[in-house]
Amino acid sequence: MRAVQVAELSGPGSALRVAEVGAPTLSPMFAGDQPVVVDVHAAGVSFPEVLQTRGQYQYQPPLPFTPGSEVAGVVVEAPEGSGLAAGDRVAAFCGTGGWAEQVVAPASLTFRLPDHMSYAEGAGFVLNYHTAHFGLVTRGQLAEGERVLVHGAAGGLGSAAVDLASALGAEVVAVVSSDEKAELARACGAADVLRAGTWKAELDERHPDGVDVVIDPVGGAVMTDSLRSLRPLGRHVVLGFAGGEIPEVKANRLLLRNISVVGAGWGAYALAHPELSREVQAELEPLLQERRIMPRVGVTYPWEDAALALADIDERRALGKVVLLVR
Repeated sequence: MRAVQVAELSGPGSALRVAEVGAPTLSPMFAGDQPVVVDVHAAGVSFPEVLQTRGQYQYQPPLPFTPGSEVAGVVVEAPEGSGLAAGDRVAAFCGTGGWAEQVVAPASLTFRLPDHMSYAEGAGFVLNYHTAHFGLVTRGQLAEGERVLVHGAAGGLGSAAVDLASALGAEVVAVVSSDEKAELARACGAADVLRAGTWKAELDERHPDGVDVVIDPVGGAVMTDSLRSLRPLGRHVVLGFAGGEIPEVKANRLLLRNISVVGAGWGAYALAHPELSREVQAELEPLLQERRIMPRVGVTYPWEDAALALADIDERRALGKVVLLVR
């Protein structure tokens, strides 16, 4: 079968090759899980893949390797007791190997797609929405009626956080960098939208009493002002460092203002606690069926053009979820 592979660690513009590869196997990170063979129709593209082309991500398979952690497609083969069968339309988190014609995914992270969801939408679901739920609910302890500030609100993860927080009854304030991104954030349910360069001044003017939860996949310089924006007992949830810098926190800020900084590393926790994924999916399923949440696909590319998809993310052009179409 064919796959897009990272052949060298030279960055998203030159690292990728289309190659003939052998039959897929379950990623070692899912050792002990039940394998589900899936014909891939669409595959998600996310910031970790940009980092993997440079050798900068915490999980780096040996070269050459097939990237792609999230897919949607049709089950070819599933083990007894998995709840899945050949012919099922599914979305799955496969960890790696998703940018290929076929992948093996763990049964614990493979879920049937509602009839109204396309494969492209399915490819943007598991990673982003399970991560958003982990950040908002499991780690952020979000309560209905609270105010949430979401940085990077028009990307794949940010738009999912806006969408889910709004569906859970929160008042969402989104931070974006353009009019087009502001439009997407509002479509996802944001009650207010701030501009990335001036967001703190705008927040102070329009919401001087602050926010209860900050969802931060950006890191860098935004963290200090985000901490200053929290109400007492507020939670700043760290989801990543797309801005490049890993910030440091002065502990006296936390003490004097009675606020918390909370790490939300969904992947590692979900691998160690497979029951989490079933519980989260059970909470997300009715929201999906009622169409109260839905991944926003911003752009699709033929899978051979994966380098262009990575460039959209690397150069901050991505609007919603970027998806590769395999079939």
